[in-house]
Amino acid sequence: MIAPHSPGPMIRALRQARRLSQEQLADRAEISTRHLSYLESGRAKPSHTMLLVLGSALDLPLRDRNTLLVAAGFAPVYRISPLEDPAMTHVHQAISHFMRLHEPHPAILLDRAWNILRLNNGAMRVFAWCGLTLPTDGVPVNALQAVFDPAMGLRACVVNFEDLADAMLERLRTEADVDPALGDLLRDLERLRGPHRTRTVATGVNPVAMPVHLRRGDEELRYFTTLTTLGTPLDVTAQELRIEGYFPMDDATERLARKLAGAT
Repeated sequence: MIAPHSPGPMIRALRQARRLSQEQLADRAEISTRHLSYLESGRAKPSHTMLLVLGSALDLPLRDRNTLLVAAGFAPVYRISPLEDPAMTHVHQAISHFMRLHEPHPAILLDRAWNILRLNNGAMRVFAWCGLTLPTDGVPVNALQAVFDPAMGLRACVVNFEDLADAMLERLRTEADVDPALGDLLRDLERLRGPHRTRTVATGVNPVAMPVHLRRGDEELRYFTTLTTLGTPLDVTAQELRIEGYFPMDDATERLARKLAGAT
């Protein structure tokens, strides 16, 4: 834990997590390397403005910029609004509009820790088709754990699990570099994955994006995914929201998705 009023070690750790040299970060922040060195060592105390400049130069999430300010004894500047806050009304409307337009294909609203906040009907249909068991007691479901945990039922449908597991873990490790709170999730997923098996090289796979390849019986779905975020958020909660959209990679997936929609 970094002691209040001593942000230097935190600045150094965040820079190293971003794999930047002092020269590279100083160039981004438009300060001298010597001044940055003084800030990291504690020989110089950063101003409020300097901390905001460094947060931007490090491309830190707003939550981490607040943490950096607090470590130096300043008040956080970015608010954290509950999802139910009236200020979030128009964000909610935009999310609902996006997820509705994405039908009949899956769209999932996630928070920064990959917890599922909302599913559109397409996502609920595909999860049910795969046999994914979702809790009914209101406990949040983690989207990554749903893929990795064999007990939840989805993993048995994922044809290219090893490929996806590699990609998901690589992304999560990058995120955990600047968000240590994700460390427990990362370790849990590595445990759930089990022994790493050698992947086979697939043929005929679209080279543009890795598919999420699902199979149940003789029916298959192949999707690629996108993550949609707010463009210029000034609220921590708003920044951390992301919509994972699933797009069909072939005509067969489009037909099956519409068939599933028509059966409900």
